[in-house]
Amino acid sequence: MSASEKAKAAVEQVVGRAVRKIAYAIGRRTTAAKGAALEARGKARRLKEKGKDGLRF
Repeated sequence: MSASEKAKAAVEQVVGRAVRKIAYAIGRRTTAAKGAALEARGKARRLKEKGKDGLRF
């Protein structure tokens, strides 16, 4: 996994988690859902890159 892709995945997860928690706390359900989607995208990106690393010989 390249360092830049790894950083992007980590940033997406952290930002998504923060947005989700803050939005949920202030009652913004739509924004909370967007934060959850961003967090899920970060997790998917991490898993994709991890899978690519596993296929390299």
